[in-house]
Amino acid sequence: MGNEDQPNKDQDQQQDQQQQQQQSALMQKIQQLGQSNVPQAADSNVHILPIIGQIEGHVQLPPKNKTTKYEHLIPQLIAIEQNPKIEGLIVLLNTVGGDVEAGLAISEMIASISKPTVSIVLGGGHSIGVPIAVATDYSFIVETATMTIHPVRMNGLVIGVPQTFEYLEKMQERVLNFVTGNSNIDEEKLKDLMFAKGNLTRDIGTNVIGDDAVKYGLINEVGGVSHAIKKLNEMIGANKSDDGEQMVIQ
Repeated sequence: MGNEDQPNKDQDQQQDQQQQQQQSALMQKIQQLGQSNVPQAADSNVHILPIIGQIEGHVQLPPKNKTTKYEHLIPQLIAIEQNPKIEGLIVLLNTVGGDVEAGLAISEMIASISKPTVSIVLGGGHSIGVPIAVATDYSFIVETATMTIHPVRMNGLVIGVPQTFEYLEKMQERVLNFVTGNSNIDEEKLKDLMFAKGNLTRDIGTNVIGDDAVKYGLINEVGGVSHAIKKLNEMIGANKSDDGEQMVIQ
């Protein structure tokens, strides 16, 4: 009798463990997403890359800050470039900015991806979020979103010597060159917005809202998710037809 009961006990234990795992997974979904069932997209050829909160670079930010870590994004961007199943990238931006060098590194990587890329500014694409927004092949901004354009700043102890100011000036030039090189905004206009007085309380810079960002040439078009997906699909289709023509010529 003892040997006959043993398999039943093992099965009961396995079932209990499976139930506990399912309950644990369900609780994680509720804690992280606020709901038990998450809509699952069909196998897609498009990758969505969200950049939310503050961009964290070389210095770790406090746990209470919502951050996007650049060391998490870089492997994703490499994988996007290498994965043949992924044919396009959508970058969703709602960021207050953050580490300048980390932001520029992300921008340069997005700009160097060979596949079609589209960005959407939702809520805000402030500070170093501006270069990231313009790094894609085509950019959108929703009507209510804002982009704060201001000079490069430094936090913490700053030694007031010519070398420090020279470093800041060179960093500023890197940002200016990247933004003007990847958008339709004129360099002088960008500098005017960056160093404007009176637009930001007790600070210099400009808060640019949806339509104005398009008018200045910073962003390509006002639009949301559906516009971005439609545009990206058009770019993917054009990319495929170009590849096909090249193959015929060869």
